[in-house]
Amino acid sequence: MLETKKFENIRGLNGISEKTMEEHYKLYEGYVKKYNEIEEKLKGVDLSAANQVSSEIRALIVERTFALGGVKNHESYFGILGGDGGEPSGKAKEIIDRDFGSFEKFKALLAAIGMSSRGWAFVVYDFDLNKLAIHPGDSQNTYGVWNAELIMALDVYEHAYFLDFGIKRADYIETFFKNIDWKKVDKSLEFVK
Repeated sequence: MLETKKFENIRGLNGISEKTMEEHYKLYEGYVKKYNEIEEKLKGVDLSAANQVSSEIRALIVERTFALGGVKNHESYFGILGGDGGEPSGKAKEIIDRDFGSFEKFKALLAAIGMSSRGWAFVVYDFDLNKLAIHPGDSQNTYGVWNAELIMALDVYEHAYFLDFGIKRADYIETFFKNIDWKKVDKSLEFVK
């Protein structure tokens, strides 16, 4: 049974309103609730009726990935907020400079992927490539890359910014960078050599 996490760090953000974050958090709570509901339904599903075209097990498993993706993606997104933004100075700076050449190049690529994605931009550490990479996510459960650790998520669904920015996604993304807590990102990169 999943439980919602509390994120006190999402209050008092620079340029992102309390109302936006309150509503956004409610969506996250909904993903947790839906995941738990699906888990309960799976206990009684007829496994012998499994079929790739249409079956209860297929529908539930696919929707479970959507709900769980919604939980994990939002926990990553909320988890790195509450800082003063700017440029990283610790482990994140070291790894970003190594893998992207500079913070400016990293920021430009993350912003571009955020602008071109329908839902998410994910910064991951790829264990096969031994470096950071940025991937799009058009939905809660799309374009996952195996053997990679989620480091930070940028939510670009309209619910993340519409109350504050209307259709100005680029302005929201710039504001997102002003709220990153780089110490939290550093902590998520402690495993990188």
